[in-house]
Amino acid sequence: MNIDRAIRRFTVGVITVGSAAGAGIVHAEKMATDRLSAQFTVCSESRRVNCVVDGDTFWFRREKIRIADIDAPELSPPRCAFEREKGEAAKRRLLELLNAGPFSLAAGDRDRDRHGRRLRVVTRAGRSIGQILVDEDIVRTWDGARRTWCE
Repeated sequence: MNIDRAIRRFTVGVITVGSAAGAGIVHAEKMATDRLSAQFTVCSESRRVNCVVDGDTFWFRREKIRIADIDAPELSPPRCAFEREKGEAAKRRLLELLNAGPFSLAAGDRDRDRHGRRLRVVTRAGRSIGQILVDEDIVRTWDGARRTWCE
């Protein structure tokens, strides 16, 4: 089942609220039970099916997903040692969160970013996985602008 069909099948009553960046932060009136899942690994150069690229990008069912509500430190390439360290922590934690059980994907007001990645908010039990990473001070809320992680 492709990602769009999975989202339509398992998401009910989605309301889209535009963000400053138009990234499409999504709030759901009613979210069907979290039914999407996979066993994720860290992505390698070989086949990418269900794997984590970095703290805000992963592959799910052969589709590249960019988490729409966060900005994680870059890993390809990091601009400083702090960005590398924080980026690796974000990647590891996203891997843990995706493997922790079923989740939902919700589309926002834009389907794809300028790199062709699908923009989605990832939730579990109605809570944004991106917000969990923000609360843990690993990533920051996406505000529409790329800013440096290096001081």
